Parts: sequence; structure tokens; C-alpha cells
Amino acid sequence: MTASSRTVRVGSSHGLHARPAKLFAQAAKASGIAVTIAKDAGTPVNAASILSVIALGIDFGDHVVIAADGDNAESVLDDLTELLTTDHDEGA
Repeated sequence: MTASSRTVRVGSSHGLHARPAKLFAQAAKASGIAVTIAKDAGTPVNAASILSVIALGIDFGDHVVIAADGDNAESVLDDLTELLTTDHDEGA
């Protein structure tokens, strides 16, 4: 098992509110491995829990640390990084 983490700047213009948080939490859950997210140097929470993710109050431009622990952790972090850096509010 491999643990890995990375710091990502949030790209959604309204931050991780309901829709982007749901997409992120669903992807974290679907990965099948343990994934956490933390705002700046805050306490990490379960990334598969939409309520925990929303409760972090992550806004556009905030830096978050995502960590994954398990097989293909790097691949999971690649996918989650793409989700976080994409503006899901564009045209909404």
C-alpha cells in the first residue's frame, strides 16, 4: 500500500459548494481507497463524505491537501486533482 498526498488550488469559481463537493466526494468514494481532504493546514476529513467536504468551507483559490492511502493512490490523486482544479461553475 502506498500513501500519497498533494496540495491543490481549487478552481471552481464558487468553491466546493454542493455540486462540485458532490462530484469530488463521489469520486473519492468510488476510488475504493481511503482519501482525505484538508483546507490549508487544517484537520483532514473523509473526502468521501459530502457533508464533511462542504463543512470545510473551501472557496475559489483556496489550497487544499488531498491524501490517498492504497493501491494506485497516485492515479486516484490525479483524478481528484483534475476535479478540484476544474471550474464546475463555468456557465452555471
